[in-house]
Amino acid sequence: MEFCRIHVVAIISLLVLLFPSTTIAWGEDGHAIVCKIAQPRLNEAAAAAVKKLLPKSAGNDLTSVCSWADHVKFIFPWSSALHYIDTPDDLCNYQYNRDCKDEDGLRGRCVAGAINNYTNQLLSYGSNSDSKYNLTQALLFLSHFMGDIHQPLHVGFTSDRGGNTIDVHWFTRKTNLHHVWDDNIIETAEQRFYDSNIDGFIDAIQQNITEEWSDQVGDWETCDGSKTTCPNIYASEGIKAACEWAYKDVSENSVLGDDYFSTRLPTVNLRLAQAGVRLAATLNRIFREVQRSSAGSKVVLGGKELKKCKYVKTKYHGRARRSDKP
Repeated sequence: MEFCRIHVVAIISLLVLLFPSTTIAWGEDGHAIVCKIAQPRLNEAAAAAVKKLLPKSAGNDLTSVCSWADHVKFIFPWSSALHYIDTPDDLCNYQYNRDCKDEDGLRGRCVAGAINNYTNQLLSYGSNSDSKYNLTQALLFLSHFMGDIHQPLHVGFTSDRGGNTIDVHWFTRKTNLHHVWDDNIIETAEQRFYDSNIDGFIDAIQQNITEEWSDQVGDWETCDGSKTTCPNIYASEGIKAACEWAYKDVSENSVLGDDYFSTRLPTVNLRLAQAGVRLAATLNRIFREVQRSSAGSKVVLGGKELKKCKYVKTKYHGRARRSDKP
């Protein structure tokens, strides 16, 4: 990907946090669950770096800013293409060189490319010279995109824009298939099983991580070779889940009820767990690799320093295409 620099004023980020957009990938709760799972799993170096990079307003709570990347799509319209991947219809597989591009054909502009990009930016943390990147925003983008890539329909089919153009009914409520996976399954689970309490939902997933899935967690955390992050693996899993669960037995105007909910909820739970575990593992690898850097080096932080730094974005501006994009 090619990059150029633009100045970002701190007050913009503050306003966006106070006045979020109304359509959000995975939903507010989905992204909150991912970051809530991830933060307690950070090693000492990663926890210290995250605390230093988070805006002061976050109060060292990554969860509070995990949906920031959705909120800024009106301000940074070029970032809309970085939330998803379009794959060829019905092939049910993903290839980076074929699929990671925006609608103008610019390669690297997809959620997998964005994860690679912001991971590489964060690897400059603790360098001996001032970072040319806004590492606070790099952390927030990476944390969000790690959630997006685990939502199966963020690695969906091109023609239906990841299920956004497939109108369905969630029980009696008209919506679209993408929204069902972003919000409705999670919201219904919270209402039915946890008294509409997100903390109960998170506790249940945490328990599965330590018990039912404990023998799988090591594989989730592992990356190929010496890679710091492995979004191609996550995307390949995503399109497989989309074909096997999200799209299966769904057509225009389908009524999705108890059967769809009960058979798809385990996949939602699993993908949320994997996203949280992998976000933590990626951050742990990033800051373990830079731990030997000079302790006194300057980095671009949140708070007052944010307005003085430069923010790196992709050179090319993609157009928003999906209903969950501005």
